Amino acid sequence: MSVTAAPGFVAGGVACGIKASGAPDLAMVATADGRPVTAAGVFTTNLVAAGPVQVSRQHLVDGRAAAVVLSSGNANAATGAAGRRDARRMCELAAKGIGADTADVLVCSTGLIGIPMPMAALEQGIPSVCAALAGGEAAGTAAAAAIMTTDTRRKEATATGTGPAGTTFTVGGMAKGAAMLSPAMATMLAVLTTDAVVDASTLQQALATAVAGSFDMLIVDGSRSTNDTVLVLANGQAGGPAIMRQGAGYQELVVALAAVCGSLAEAMARDAEGATKFARIVVRGARSHHDARLAARQVAGSQLVQCSLHGEDPYWGRVISECGASGAFFDPEQVDIAYNGITVCRDGVACDHDAVALRSAMSEHDIEVTIDLRTAHGEATVLTTDLSPAYIDENMRTS
Repeated sequence: MSVTAAPGFVAGGVACGIKASGAPDLAMVATADGRPVTAAGVFTTNLVAAGPVQVSRQHLVDGRAAAVVLSSGNANAATGAAGRRDARRMCELAAKGIGADTADVLVCSTGLIGIPMPMAALEQGIPSVCAALAGGEAAGTAAAAAIMTTDTRRKEATATGTGPAGTTFTVGGMAKGAAMLSPAMATMLAVLTTDAVVDASTLQQALATAVAGSFDMLIVDGSRSTNDTVLVLANGQAGGPAIMRQGAGYQELVVALAAVCGSLAEAMARDAEGATKFARIVVRGARSHHDARLAARQVAGSQLVQCSLHGEDPYWGRVISECGASGAFFDPEQVDIAYNGITVCRDGVACDHDAVALRSAMSEHDIEVTIDLRTAHGEATVLTTDLSPAYIDENMRTS
């Protein structure tokens, strides 16, 4: 199970007519009793934030929420005051369906930018998805399928952790994302649920930490979306003492949230538009963790490096060049670079290697590029993909 893995949560997904194909396009995740619980969120840093992002930020001020309603096929972004009105109307309809206050509903949308929302479809669809809400795996699966756009498969994940006094808690989540993936906050839409006992401030900090090590470490095309949102609801049904930021269970909560977010981020990279390669860019030996992140992000986001991955060409010169442009400090004549464990650059220059083994390694779907700056102990890993003609085919027109 995914977003319904934690007890006390329900979900559903339906087709309401936003997508011309007739595919599912409306989802909802809610507390089983419609009552608000502790909630937290992280949102896009794009100045052109979509109407749903603006409304959800407002509704999260009190750190409480009872439900999230999500639509796919239309982003409701760059739609001005009408877009905010439509986002609030979606919350109002969802709230009515579960017996909650409008301010306790959060809203997410994904899809085309600059096109007014088809509110007639949502006026009919939201009551339908409210009626379809249920617990269990099938309901979670339906919700995960309904938020897909160019995704080819659902993204779902779960994890468990140990809280104070030996209590155990569950974290479940679902996400969508196959393009416009760039580190800046998150990279898509994601909803997580947990039965952990935790206050809003602590949950917010734990989520931000989990996002920083997962969704913020994913680059596919370097495009920061207008709608990026990661939300988590915590209903406290696990019982026991509350998890506090400096107390027992906090690190376990961060680890569980990070495990779910990390799994979802990897699923997005593996399902990225047009991708034929999945790559981990691993930087170690940096002066600091910050420097390692700088270098790894620069390499992962390089179109030249991504093209080399697509061509199965271990062109390490592009890799060391991008490291040098990243702002990270290192001695260029101490750098080692390897592809899937085969070192092709040592001390900043080409070195002997098994060419046959290297060709075989580059033909693999998964490629790990390891860059050892040999300066100190900072490490970071960024997920990325190759850049293929299929990506251009997918994105050369409004689709």
